[in-house]
Amino acid sequence: MQIVKKNLAKLTLLSVFSSVLFGCASIANMAGYDSAKLNEMSAQAYAEVRQEEKANIDTTSNTAKRITRVYNRLLPYADKLNNTGVKFDWQLTVIRKDVINAFAMPGGKIVFYTALIEKLNLNDNEIAAIMGHEMIHALNEHSKQRIGQQLIVSGAVVGSSILTGVSSDSLSILADLGVSKPFSRSNETEADIEGLFLMAQAGYNPENAITLWQKMEAYSGGSSFSLLSTHPSDEKRYKTLQENLPKAMEIYNKAIGKS
Repeated sequence: MQIVKKNLAKLTLLSVFSSVLFGCASIANMAGYDSAKLNEMSAQAYAEVRQEEKANIDTTSNTAKRITRVYNRLLPYADKLNNTGVKFDWQLTVIRKDVINAFAMPGGKIVFYTALIEKLNLNDNEIAAIMGHEMIHALNEHSKQRIGQQLIVSGAVVGSSILTGVSSDSLSILADLGVSKPFSRSNETEADIEGLFLMAQAGYNPENAITLWQKMEAYSGGSSFSLLSTHPSDEKRYKTLQENLPKAMEIYNKAIGKS
């Protein structure tokens, strides 16, 4: 009977997976996390980040100038992709810190750490691959989707636990591995592919998106796919980009006027 209950719980959570894929943004809206509200909350959080990192904000180094130049070149193309119904107040902050990272917040708030460029020795095309990726995260409102996904999964865990008698802790682990992390990896892949097309529109060579992830893989010593990971492996990422490279190259050649 316990096995039957666990299987029933798994089926219930797997059925939720479809809802997570297609309904999370709507769920977030209904819960009060609409685009305008999220962008407002993001702007406040972004201001706090800038205040906390005030002494480390870099606007004068060659690295900061390169990142800003790439950002400005991609910005008009990114703005044209905004289908959220809310105009973005795009902002970029470059932080001089020994951190290999960049991230985007709702409403187009972007943070880059200089170590990401300097330690991996990235060229401008590779910076554009990261910038395009982060801009797509904001434009596709992945943060809103994750909020909706968490609301759906939390409700499903409670409901499944009541229905089957399986502990909510066990179901939470199952939901994390079977729904939340695959959903996060799906967001990352979407940002990789659409970011590839965005950088190509701005005239940055999309072939360098692949060299970027090869550099990431070399720096990290290689990473293999894990059910516990929220991101695809570096190898999987550049293979996915390779599959989408022909279309990206068509966009790039058109952008630079090459027949």
